[in-house]
Amino acid sequence: MPTKEEMMKIEFSKQQNDDRFRPWFHFSPPSHWMNDPNGLVYYEGEYHLFYQHHPYGNKWGPMHWGHAVSQDMVHWRHEPIALFPDEHGAIFSGCCVVDWNNSSGLFEGSHGLVAIFTHADTCPKTGRPRQRQSLAYSSDKGRTWHKYEGNPVLTESDLIDFRDPKVFWHSQNERWVMAVVAGDHVRFYGSKNLLEWSLTGEFGHGEGSHDGVWECPDLFELPIDGSGRSKWVLIISIGDHPDYPEGSRTQYFIGEFDGNTFINDNPADHIQWLDYGRDNYAGVTWSDIPDADGRRVIIGWMSNWKYANETPTGDWRGAMTLPRVLSLTSRDEGILLIQKPVREMEKLRKESKSWNAILITPEAPFIQKMQDELLEIEAEMDVRSGSEIRVKIKSSGQSETIIGYDPERQWLYIDRTKSGVTDFHPSFPCNHGAKLVSEDGKIKLHIWLDRNAIEVYANDGLIAMTDQIFPDAPLDQIEISVKAGQYVLNSLHIHTLNSILIPGDSTEWESRRVEA
Repeated sequence: MPTKEEMMKIEFSKQQNDDRFRPWFHFSPPSHWMNDPNGLVYYEGEYHLFYQHHPYGNKWGPMHWGHAVSQDMVHWRHEPIALFPDEHGAIFSGCCVVDWNNSSGLFEGSHGLVAIFTHADTCPKTGRPRQRQSLAYSSDKGRTWHKYEGNPVLTESDLIDFRDPKVFWHSQNERWVMAVVAGDHVRFYGSKNLLEWSLTGEFGHGEGSHDGVWECPDLFELPIDGSGRSKWVLIISIGDHPDYPEGSRTQYFIGEFDGNTFINDNPADHIQWLDYGRDNYAGVTWSDIPDADGRRVIIGWMSNWKYANETPTGDWRGAMTLPRVLSLTSRDEGILLIQKPVREMEKLRKESKSWNAILITPEAPFIQKMQDELLEIEAEMDVRSGSEIRVKIKSSGQSETIIGYDPERQWLYIDRTKSGVTDFHPSFPCNHGAKLVSEDGKIKLHIWLDRNAIEVYANDGLIAMTDQIFPDAPLDQIEISVKAGQYVLNSLHIHTLNSILIPGDSTEWESRRVEA
């Protein structure tokens, strides 16, 4: 029988092992399971992040809405669980809006937050899965929630997959619009009061990728560069399918929204991906960011349904990507989505080192020993020599993750086959990438390295790639090398980063429950 001291050592060792892969500047839950971001809304000085949460296990289970708030989208404070399962079922994904004009009549002449989400249960008559849309509302900045007594507010009895509502106010039509997915397409509904909804249109049959079930829609308008024109962006996540190695991922469409339905600008078979890494899914944007700010900001679940339940993180499981500002740019190949981490991330910079005009040859790679494992790396490279260049992130053990660029193939890639712990699922160790055309013979890379994640933004956010990694030891070296010829590294900046401390823990979460 172990002594008390021995038990404390065992528990401490377990905690250290559980937390060795916990990110230090990406958001993660205090404990147990987390997946899709939900209810992203800005209200009275706070950014709210709700998320799919199973508070009693580290694998997907009965869904609740976890909750955190922030003033800058970087430093977060955990709040008690916002929404619990009830007589209508588990609480699947959804959104929040600010009902500024009390169109719902739920706020007695004032305004407040309304959550629109999917209730998921089993139909007692048929025994089939059932998904219906419901409401909850809060008059105290999201701290306590009341379920609407008339739930559910939208049902489609002939649909099994019918979930993930995203709602916004359409000022031209003076009504609320809901985008909700139905298996292989998205449906649009209109409402004057958030309580009564009518179908206005459908989109998606035969459009884009159908490698998996459609999930987590989002629809919003963005300006194109400084042209004075704008386009609507429809984001659709695609669930895992056993025939496709990429697993779950996210596509986007560019087009118009006429108040009733979305019209695609591109041919039906034209596919545009939000992220070319393996670990960015179910991303949606914040609503009600003030016009004075003007940004459209997205965050995604940093995992993949191929292996999400198996990642080696211990008691907790799941993290979010960095929050990213979205914009549109017009290129020869069409209108494309640009992604850049929010400027608030610069608050984490601790120390910076810079180099210019570094000549790199096979015999003389650039090597920098590191004392910190949280890094932001900015590099501009002249790639006209035609040789492949590699940025290697090495640990003090045997792990290495490679960000590479092959100018001949115009191919940017991440190789995580030797990134550390990879044996928990056969799909995890992989080399994958995207086409990247150099600009004036140069490419730019902006790399963010956390303890369990790497995010790469190329050519000012034209390409984004997000991957989890589980190194066997902390990072201790950056190496930039070439196979042949020579490269000129025009500029290189390495910033070490502070970690974020998230107040609150799981013991606080049970202290306040939602009122049914």
